[in-house]
Amino acid sequence: MTPPPAPAFGEADWDALREAARDAMSRAYAPYSGFPVGVAARVDDGRTITGCNVENASYGLSLCAECGLVSTLHATGGGRLTHFTCVDGTGAILVPCGRCRQLLYEFGGPELLLETPDGQRTLDEMLPQSFGPQHLG
Repeated sequence: MTPPPAPAFGEADWDALREAARDAMSRAYAPYSGFPVGVAARVDDGRTITGCNVENASYGLSLCAECGLVSTLHATGGGRLTHFTCVDGTGAILVPCGRCRQLLYEFGGPELLLETPDGQRTLDEMLPQSFGPQHLG
């Protein structure tokens, strides 16, 4: 059975992204906080990639789900993130923290569309006056 074609660059199947994020969340390693997180994003070539948080007994070494997502992005061919969603252990939509917004900015830019509890917003709206590669010489 051939999967349906990916939506055009400007479109995303938010239900499918949320389901992919929930699936990733189910594999999170969160024995210390008990707060599993899963993320999913659409890449400009139509791929969907995911990530989950991975905690560590040395708390500062824990990895956010977004770190796993960016690693997956590069391990599977790179590209630019176009659409992003994040869910908690119950499957409810979360908004990424400031550190993770900065990470997403590097790989999706200001036009990256994020799903929030209030609807979709660009990363530029979520991280105004952001710092990025364009500020480096």
